[in-house]
Amino acid sequence: MKKMLPRISSAEPVIHGVLKIVWDDGYTGLVDLRPILARGKVYTYLQNPKNFQKVQVTEFGHAIEWLDENREQIDFASGTLREKAEKQAALIALAS
Repeated sequence: MKKMLPRISSAEPVIHGVLKIVWDDGYTGLVDLRPILARGKVYTYLQNPKNFQKVQVTEFGHAIEWLDENREQIDFASGTLREKAEKQAALIALAS
């Protein structure tokens, strides 16, 4: 039986490059996207703090997205974000 990934209920910027994400199973995590945003042309749009603020949850909660000035989608999948949130939470716990 295939395990269903939780869907994203909400996503909001905490600071530029960091999101607070809530999944429909109740898990809440912080995801630091700053290392990803710092590389590659595809993320140039998100390097502007005003653009990063425009994050949206996709219709069924499978991802978050931004639409750039050309209406091209920049997105991150729910599963990838959940994995990052859990790994980053574990690192913070180790550092404490």
